[in-house]
Amino acid sequence: VQLQASGGGLVQAGGSLKLSCEASGRTFSNYGMGWFRQAPGKEREFVGGIRWGGIRTLYADSVKGRFTISRDNAKNTVYLQMNSLKPEDTALYYCAAAKSAYFGPRSGVYDSWGQGTLVTVSS
Repeated sequence: VQLQASGGGLVQAGGSLKLSCEASGRTFSNYGMGWFRQAPGKEREFVGGIRWGGIRTLYADSVKGRFTISRDNAKNTVYLQMNSLKPEDTALYYCAAAKSAYFGPRSGVYDSWGQGTLVTVSS
């Protein structure tokens, strides 16, 4: 599956953004999906993931309660709604897909990655 992330931009602290990740491929609905981010000078980190059916989600502690992941299998798209953004959320955000339906924090399990979309939060 090929992934295309979009929706990044510049936002003030406390604001919101919604990222989208559109996938090509007929079997998207069977994939686990994850969102990761990488800030300048830092390692890539897990943000959250969603199971193929869209019922189960998992979040990093740093975003829990502020970010929400959802998916629309009919549109082959997964979303990351980000609220109450903080300057420390500034990063390049990537979506990833796992054939195994995995949706957890181990980046090596994911088979496909999008190109990343930049989120900048100003203080």
